[in-house]
Amino acid sequence: MQLSTRARYAVMAMAELAGREAAGRSGRVTLAELAASQQLSLCYLEQLFAALRRAGLVMSARGPGGGYWLNRPVGALPLTEIVDAVDKPIRTTRCTGDAGCMRGANGRPARCRTHDLWSELGQQIRLFLDGISLADVVEGRVAGRASRPRVLEET
Repeated sequence: MQLSTRARYAVMAMAELAGREAAGRSGRVTLAELAASQQLSLCYLEQLFAALRRAGLVMSARGPGGGYWLNRPVGALPLTEIVDAVDKPIRTTRCTGDAGCMRGANGRPARCRTHDLWSELGQQIRLFLDGISLADVVEGRVAGRASRPRVLEET
């Protein structure tokens, strides 16, 4: 399972922007600079940063000396906000809600046997991303944060 390209690229670009600020190179960063350093399409970054700006995560200024900067402290910016700003919610099941993903014997919507499994997985991904700030990414505090699974009992 993967996050969308939009979400991954947005997090990568925001981490680059935050990393520059953390290194004391604060100020405005152009999308051309971010595109070059992250090896991403400038056109694609323009679309992503328009969404990030609408969500209030970055600010921008046009013209000479213009560019983008973070609108909030990196420690107060969970990754879920970045993902939500540029993408649809993460879906791990084909269900569109509580209605179900299959048709029951009576022709009414019914949940498949694995519905709760995939739904819970989606919630775990969201909780994981919500517990990691942009500062955690920039400062290398992400590795080892996933919880270990419990040992299954044999029946």
